[in-house]
Formats: sequence, structure tokens, C-alpha cells
Amino acid sequence: MSMTGNPYAPKQQRGHQRVAAIMEAGASLFREQGYDAVTMTEIAARSGTAFGSLYRFFPSKEALADALLLRYAQHALDRLAALGARSAAMSLDELTDAFIDFMLELQTERSFAIAVIDARGGHGDKRSEFREALREGIATIVRKAFPRLTKVKSAAMAIVIMHILKGIAGTALERESVRRALTTEYRLVLRSYLASATRGATPD
Repeated sequence: MSMTGNPYAPKQQRGHQRVAAIMEAGASLFREQGYDAVTMTEIAARSGTAFGSLYRFFPSKEALADALLLRYAQHALDRLAALGARSAAMSLDELTDAFIDFMLELQTERSFAIAVIDARGGHGDKRSEFREALREGIATIVRKAFPRLTKVKSAAMAIVIMHILKGIAGTALERESVRRALTTEYRLVLRSYLASATRGATPD
């Protein structure tokens, strides 16, 4: 699973370091001020980058936002692939925890990504492509963990699991104590769903 590469990616190590600094500055400013309010001047100042270098790597704010969304998507899919490589040996409890931890690790990036997508009018094709890749990845993980499941069943389960994980992502703005309590509840919900949906599908 992979997303289309960044056309502005640098070829040398120093360029990679400069791009990383620009992207971190952009992500921080977008989170602090909102996508629409941030200017390229602020991004250049925050990252310590000369205007010429900034525009060489990212010719517009939109190009920088696209690169950040691509990074988020690739990070999510890489994490999902790593989970899939381990899933065949996982117990139901371990799989539940792995799915929950996957979403918790992406929580901050996900809220930023959705805010940028919404500010730019949806970015529909890429969003659909990413959502489909997530569904396929989760369905593959479920089939590896429960080999007797059909593709149709695992695909349906992937959609339900995604909705449960979205609930966890939605707790990001709650107080820490509330967020912890909600995460515990979602963990119970996901475990119960997996146990019910896969009853009879585990190996003898």
C-alpha cells in the first residue's frame, strides 16, 4: 500500500533536512492558526528558510499542504502494513489493542489532515483513495487474524472497525481524563465486536 510520491522531493540530504523543517513549520502553523490564515511568509520565518528555497521546494501553500497530507497518508498505511505483518499471530485482545493504538498514534495528524482537506474543499479523489486503502488494509489484517473469514465478511468488518476507530479520533478535544475513559470504552466496544463477528472463524 502506498500513495503517489511528492513531485517536489529533494535529491540531496541537506535538501531533505530543509524540506523536513519546512513541513514541520507548516504543520505547526496550520494546527495553530488554521490553514487559511497561514502565509508562506510565516512558514519561511518559522522554518528559517529563505524565500527562494521555500518556493523551490513548495511553489505554493497548496503544494505544501498536499505534501503534508501525503506524509500523513503514507505514515498511516505504513503503520497498518506493519500491523498486518504481525496480525496472524495475534490474539483477539492483542488485535484489539493494536487497532486502538494505531488510531491513537495518528490522532493528532488525522485531525490536522481533515482540517486541511475541509479547508481546501474536500480534496475528494485523494481522500477516497486513502479511505479505500485503509479499508483494504484493515480487511487484510482481519483475514490474517481470522483465516476462515470470507472476503465479503472481512470487507464489511473493515468498515465497522473504521467507524469505531473514528470515534476514538473524535475524543482528541476532550479533557485527558475523559479521553482515557472514552478510549477504554471504545476498546471494549471493539473487542466485543471482533469477538462477535469472528465467532467460529478462529482456527481449531
